[in-house]
Amino acid sequence: VQLQASGGGLVQPGGSLRLSCATSGVRFTISAMGWYRQPPGKQRELVASITTGGSTNYADSVKGRYTISRDNAWNAVYLQMNNLKPEDTAVYYCHALVTGRSYWGQGTQVTVSS
Repeated sequence: VQLQASGGGLVQPGGSLRLSCATSGVRFTISAMGWYRQPPGKQRELVASITTGGSTNYADSVKGRYTISRDNAWNAVYLQMNNLKPEDTAVYYCHALVTGRSYWGQGTQVTVSS
């Protein structure tokens, strides 16, 4: 499985961005996908995840502001980010869980600043 993330950029506080992660390869073996982020000088952390069954999970810091979604064929996963805050600044990574193995996309930078 190959993952290609896009959609990052510079946005003002309170603004919105939508990240996309396009997949290629053997998609039917994907059991879950998610988005992680790594703020400057900090460890990578889970932001949101979604399973084959559609169950979602969010970090407390983004609940009510972020929404993860996917298409039914796992062609892509999206992260809608609203009411962005400076502390959301990070490199965001797409992740896929495939038969117990982790796959990562390249990061996309999100910067929230006035």
